[in-house]
Amino acid sequence: MQTIGLSERLRYRFDNVMAKGPAALIGWLGILSVVLIAVITLIVEIFGLDPDERGFLPLAWAGLMRTLDAGTMGGDAGSWPYLLLMLATTLGGIFIVSTLIGILSSGLEGKLEELRKGRSFVAESGHTIILGWSSQIFTLISELVLANANQADSCIVILADKDVVEMQDEIRSKVGSTGRTRLVFRTGSLIDVSDLAIANPDAAKSIIILPPEESNPDASVIKSILALIRNPKRSSKPYHVVTFIRDAKNWDVARMVGGNEVEIVLSSDLIARITAQTCRQSGLSVAYLELLDYGGDEIYFKEEPMLAGKNFGEALSAYEDSAVIGVRSKTQGVQLNPSMDQRIEEGDQMIVIAADDDKIKLALNLAKTVDSSALRKPNKREIATDRTLILGWNERGSMILNELDNYVAVGSNVKVVAASREHVNGIAALSDLQNSNHFSQNGNGSNGSNGSNGSNGSNGSQGHHFNNLKINFEEGDITERSLLDSVLREGYEHVIVLSEPTEEAVDAQHIDARTLITLLHLRDIVDKKGNGSSEANGSAQKSLSIVSEMLDIRNRELAHVARADDFVVSDKLLSLLMAQISENKELAAVFQDLFDPEGSELYFKPISDYVELGKAVNFYTVLEAARQRGEVAIGYRLHELAFNAEKAYGVKLNPLKSQSVTFGQEDRIIVLADS
Repeated sequence: MQTIGLSERLRYRFDNVMAKGPAALIGWLGILSVVLIAVITLIVEIFGLDPDERGFLPLAWAGLMRTLDAGTMGGDAGSWPYLLLMLATTLGGIFIVSTLIGILSSGLEGKLEELRKGRSFVAESGHTIILGWSSQIFTLISELVLANANQADSCIVILADKDVVEMQDEIRSKVGSTGRTRLVFRTGSLIDVSDLAIANPDAAKSIIILPPEESNPDASVIKSILALIRNPKRSSKPYHVVTFIRDAKNWDVARMVGGNEVEIVLSSDLIARITAQTCRQSGLSVAYLELLDYGGDEIYFKEEPMLAGKNFGEALSAYEDSAVIGVRSKTQGVQLNPSMDQRIEEGDQMIVIAADDDKIKLALNLAKTVDSSALRKPNKREIATDRTLILGWNERGSMILNELDNYVAVGSNVKVVAASREHVNGIAALSDLQNSNHFSQNGNGSNGSNGSNGSNGSNGSQGHHFNNLKINFEEGDITERSLLDSVLREGYEHVIVLSEPTEEAVDAQHIDARTLITLLHLRDIVDKKGNGSSEANGSAQKSLSIVSEMLDIRNRELAHVARADDFVVSDKLLSLLMAQISENKELAAVFQDLFDPEGSELYFKPISDYVELGKAVNFYTVLEAARQRGEVAIGYRLHELAFNAEKAYGVKLNPLKSQSVTFGQEDRIIVLADS
């Protein structure tokens, strides 16, 4: 065994002292100062070297002053032994003070570095926590800032496994000013209980978990929920957590872990539903974005005691600048477009579309004139079969087909054109599509286990027989003009362009570039077919509606050149939805009903079925025409503005009801209806 000498022991003790940090070092410097001053003072006192004969305590005080200020030695007088002792005191003081300054400087620098690392506890309450970091965070923060614009003091805490300075720089460059809302950044692991505690989740208003941009984001989300919800040291107060899951097979596990404290959006199902609805109704995505973002009108809950005892149909015209769409009943929960005869009870809340929650004001005494002569009698239109073309394929393709099957008439056709059979996940065999009308699902189906926020669970990989659709498949490159020319000659009313990854295009920018090329070709074909062409399908092509999926929101602006009717930007829709639900948990049930094919959804219907054309009518008249059909009118779309981005592509939600509008043949009324 090696013998440990005195020098090794002293060095070991010294290392331990140094490792204890600035506080311990300052303490040792203090002790060294006391020893130095006491020893020199005793020597001076014992040998009588002080020329002024001041005594021990005055000598000790003078020695302390010399230690702190070297300039005090300039006026000394006395014997040489006394002067040498005072010089020793001064030199020792210089050493001690300079060491102290160095310790304080390094300690302060270390503390600032620790603060920059974002490891201190967040002493906030009523704040919103965002756990994780992805490209969605910029839209999310922008929306939360708008939502909190009318609040005096609001705070958003971002906790991510990322450097604080980098997060601050990115938010500053991409979000800009946050107004009254303070942003607090912290660094930590989303699956570490002690790191999550830094953000103070027990006092938070809501918690948003952002899935990471990696190959298996659902696993990370589930582990974060576990660390957050199952923490034994957490508060007994229920959390309000919002997140989304990409793969339907993980939804049940996330729900089991989170229970009623977590609102989970099944992202693939949500995007599939919106895409299916939007492709059949040009302008619908604009309406959805209007309801989901905080830049215009949103959905709110408001209890109105003065409406108690009235029926739902009477409440529709109770507001001049807010649109009633449903009731949150004390007994039945959220109901969109309930029966017009349903009685509103005390304690029920009206579900309304309004510019802000403080703008919801009754206008019971306002004159509400309805032009009865402009009303048209309800007549039920038969749903005609249609033909839909899907260009490109990704994991949401099978879900879109499932959703389309809920809306189209029996005998409707869908053709899928994809780069290769391997891209069409879920197509069991080409013969199944062409002959037996059979589709194998890898995602979720509309008849699966119950979901949340407009999302249902998965019914596994079982085959699904479509009730209304006939499917066929063609292999080809959707960016080739000759292929598109050939396919469009078959005549289609609707086209869906999906973001299709290929061997050459694997990242979002390259995939969106392929989508843009396809859109440019499509619009050029449509323009040429619609301008004097004598081909048989010319008129069909002229009315062709195109909906495109974009991965990066920045590419939506570029795609305006291609004049697609609608865009579904997946990440932005999810960010907007999570921001809404984080502000009001009750909205989860509203959007679940709104996006679900069962119940009432948004429809763009010909205005000519409701009121006379070419005649100025106010929206009270339009509202009454819809009410007679058991529907709720919430807006309209003017065809002449369909390609005007500054005018929201002609979509107007929640118009002033007293304002008159003259409608044309191609204009549409936006209604909440069962079909």
